[in-house]
Amino acid sequence: MDLYEIRGRLDVIAEEIALSEDEDPAPVDEGSKEVSKEPFVLVTKKQPDPPASTFQRFSVGTNESLTFEPYVPSDEDEPSDQRAVAGLLLGSDDVFAGEPLDNTEEMVEGLTAKSESDPPDVFCMDCRTPTRGFQRRFGPHKNHRVVLMAKAAEEIKNELNKTKGKLGEKITQMENFASNLEEIFITVEENFGRQEQNLEQHYNDVLQTLSQRYDERASALEEEKKAKLEALYTQLLDCGKTLDTSKELIETAQELYRNENKFAFLQAVMPVIERIEQFATDEPDLKLSASLEFETPIADLSDVKQMMDSINAIPAPSAPVMNPQIPGSALQTCVRVCWSLFSDDTVEYYELYSRLVSEDISQEMDTEASMVKVKETHCTVSNLLPNAQYEFWVTATNTTGISPASEKAVYMTVPAPPVIKPRECTSCQDAALIRWESGNTNPVDSYTVELSEVSADNTESSITESIVAIPTCECLLQLQTGKRYLISVRAVNIGGPSERSQPITVSTTGTFFHLLEDTAHPCLSVSGDGFTMFYLDEELPLSEMTFSDNTFARCVAVLGDLIPIRGKYYWEVEVEESTEYRIGVAYEDTQRNSYLGGNNSSWCMRHVLTPSRHKYEFLHNGWTPDIRITEHPLKIGVYLDYDQGKLSFFNADLAQHLYTFHCQFLHYVLPCFALDNPGALTLLNGMAIPDYAKLP
Repeated sequence: MDLYEIRGRLDVIAEEIALSEDEDPAPVDEGSKEVSKEPFVLVTKKQPDPPASTFQRFSVGTNESLTFEPYVPSDEDEPSDQRAVAGLLLGSDDVFAGEPLDNTEEMVEGLTAKSESDPPDVFCMDCRTPTRGFQRRFGPHKNHRVVLMAKAAEEIKNELNKTKGKLGEKITQMENFASNLEEIFITVEENFGRQEQNLEQHYNDVLQTLSQRYDERASALEEEKKAKLEALYTQLLDCGKTLDTSKELIETAQELYRNENKFAFLQAVMPVIERIEQFATDEPDLKLSASLEFETPIADLSDVKQMMDSINAIPAPSAPVMNPQIPGSALQTCVRVCWSLFSDDTVEYYELYSRLVSEDISQEMDTEASMVKVKETHCTVSNLLPNAQYEFWVTATNTTGISPASEKAVYMTVPAPPVIKPRECTSCQDAALIRWESGNTNPVDSYTVELSEVSADNTESSITESIVAIPTCECLLQLQTGKRYLISVRAVNIGGPSERSQPITVSTTGTFFHLLEDTAHPCLSVSGDGFTMFYLDEELPLSEMTFSDNTFARCVAVLGDLIPIRGKYYWEVEVEESTEYRIGVAYEDTQRNSYLGGNNSSWCMRHVLTPSRHKYEFLHNGWTPDIRITEHPLKIGVYLDYDQGKLSFFNADLAQHLYTFHCQFLHYVLPCFALDNPGALTLLNGMAIPDYAKLP
């Protein structure tokens, strides 16, 4: 129903209302615009003398005039009433709440407010306030975008989720920035501590040297003083001796002079005169033997000056120590490298060297190391290869010199996302087998599979389940029946998890698998989607056929890739009436040089064309029961039930049971398909198990 039909109906309705109010209805022209036979309900204003009913129902025939009849509305008529109300409220607008007018039931959901006293039933997205439906046409929200409460809540929730995501990103950025500031703060504290210790140590050394020099100089002064005093004292003693001698000579001369005996005088005076003359000839040493001044030696403080200068000339730092890689600290193309330094070393900057580690030794020798200067004891190195090993080493530099290089440490980047192989993924009603390729040259530690449920409106659930520590490139998942899942894979190594792989959608409605092309006979061709097999008319020469241990050699057959779980499976095969085929199941190790159904490891339905009729056989170990089928099936359903040990065949177009094998399968079986003459078979899967297949 388009917009112009609705407008036409509303015009007819308005005209009939006007005629009814004037109590002079006129017949409607038979050539008036045709409208639908779907009943509408009009709500009119209450008159002073209300009629028995305030509602009128009318219908319009193809070639008939409009006829009215009063009626009492019932619960069954409520949806039609709502559509009529929506028609009056919406007028000629094309959209309400973002939906076309033909979706009237959804548009008028909750549109029940008729007056100011009723609670709001819609929401104005422009004003961000609840309002009433009739105000959308006549009120202040006339030209605004008005939507239903449920849809408004959903849109606002989506906006909140987006805002929450942005806030989460900002919080992460601020946390990283705060962490960086904290590391810088710690580095500043460490550098200050080292500088303070160095300064204190140097000044202690200078003070100790000066104190030693003072003691040495004081001792030298004391020795010099002692020598001067001893010299003066000796000279003083010599002066006393000279004075004593002079005094003795004087006393002797005086004593001779008083002697009156001339002869005795003359005999004694001559020796005395000689002594006096000899003493007089000796001139006394009147010069001081010691200087009164002390010598001021030139102090050699070169070593002290050197020590004072060494306060600014700190020693070269020791070799830093590389820290091992922190798990989860890398990205696909960058890693965070950390190292440590002795606490008493002072560093102006570091030089961090890196080089790709390759298994080829010659290539490693040719690889040049890259260098970057940093101030802190950590650095994020970018532009690296994913899932690659890099060796790092670092040197520390200050004003004195460069430290020796640290020991080398190996860091790894995060792997590249794996690549899921849809052709090798299978599923059933309660499980799925997911296979993927690593997508990386170097091996990874493990894989993580993430899955979330997809609702009917294709919205992904916010709850994601993860299966971690998967060692190989495949995972068997236990799922709920009748659901759809979005599945992705991450690769994990010591650096952390990779980005998500491209997701695939898995449905557990029915059985889903592809044909295994590597098991196909050389004469068979498999389509690109993996669902159709072809046996061409042109027979290949035996010399051009390439066989392997896994390909069928005698029977022109191929196997299907069924999930290895003992459950219930159903698939269908489209065939042509003129095609001779074999359809069934077989063990994975069934003999490749025998026909399907001709051994004890395969069960199949065979169609053979004879000159007189179509012959159908149900073969296992070369034996078949005598069964006649009159209606030739063109779509064959195959039902496999491990629990009951049944393999059933059906004519899917007629829901007709053809035959059932009853056996206990010792191993998992795979679907098998074969062509005995040129033709094609098409596999149909993914449908639910029909009810007729579940019957005993």
